[in-house]
Parts: sequence; C-alpha cells; structure tokens
Amino acid sequence: MLNETMQHLFSAMPVATGGGGGFGMFLPMIVIFAIFYFMMIRPQQRKEKERRLMIDNVKSGDRVLFSGGIFGTVVNAKNAHTLVIKIADNVKVEVARAAVAKVLEKGEKPGDTPDKQ
Repeated sequence: MLNETMQHLFSAMPVATGGGGGFGMFLPMIVIFAIFYFMMIRPQQRKEKERRLMIDNVKSGDRVLFSGGIFGTVVNAKNAHTLVIKIADNVKVEVARAAVAKVLEKGEKPGDTPDKQ
C-alpha cells in the first residue's frame, strides 16, 4: 500500500525538462569564469604591469638583482632591451632588461626585506 501511494505521489509531480532555455545552463559557467578572472587573471595582470614599469624605469647607477641571482650596478641603459651591468671591478656584461628581477633601493642589502607576493 505504501508503495502504491509513493508511485501515485511521484506520478503527480511535474517532470523537469530542458525546455527552459540555454541561459540557465551557462549561468554557472559565467559565474565560475568571473570568479576565476577576479581571483587569478586580474591580479596577475596588475603584477606584470608593475614589473614592466619597474624594468622600464631602470637607469644608470641603479643596483639590480637578476633572475639568475647575480647582483650588479647599471652602468649604461644601452637601449630599450639591453643594459650594461658592472658585476665586479673591471667586469661589465650586457644583459636583457627582462632579466631584472628587482631594483634594490639605495643602501638596501639582499635579503633585508622579502619581496611582496
């Protein structure tokens, strides 16, 4: 008897069909993309913009750290893509601007303050 009652109740319930349109199906994907954009893509773009500004503002006399771990002082900003760096007495090398990881402030020693993440 209970089984017949359950069958009767379920047969009276409306059945959901896919005739409601496609927007309801895409709404969760749109929300996930928006969260992904604001949590990952936008902060990364802002960080890259700050890095590009730092690299573009490197000038003669700046002390810099390269991504390979070499410290040096900029002797000449040769062009938009290369720098001439003094890494030791009578030792100058030409490097790409893109290799600059950090510009050290006057008097700052490596490891004084950790990089902002």
